[in-house]
Amino acid sequence: MPKQSILVVDDEPGIRLYLKRLLGNVGFSVRTAADGDEAVASIEAEPPDLVILDVMVGGRDGYEICETIKKNPARAGIKVVMLSAKSRAIEIEKGMALGADAYLTKPFSMDELRDTVRGLLDGEPAAEPEG
Repeated sequence: MPKQSILVVDDEPGIRLYLKRLLGNVGFSVRTAADGDEAVASIEAEPPDLVILDVMVGGRDGYEICETIKKNPARAGIKVVMLSAKSRAIEIEKGMALGADAYLTKPFSMDELRDTVRGLLDGEPAAEPEG
């Protein structure tokens, strides 16, 4: 059985590397994108099972990427976890309204992120975001 695939989209190289290593170490196939345009091209070329998406990335922002994924019927099954320093309720509600399956705020707990990713990929609904 092939490994489940995750695309990490973040403009911070350290966060991309950190998440790639940690999620790779727990059995996922992980690739990364540094900005919104690279993310959309990567998703079109090889759709992942799940996208971890920073809101504030160059090119298309995370909200636009999420909306692009969820509006395409062929891609609507891709799970989206928004991961952002934007933690106001209105920002979280916007992400969820655009189709995000979960919204975690930075700084985040790796255990919480891992559990959220596993749960979504196993078909469990995500916990309600705080905010």
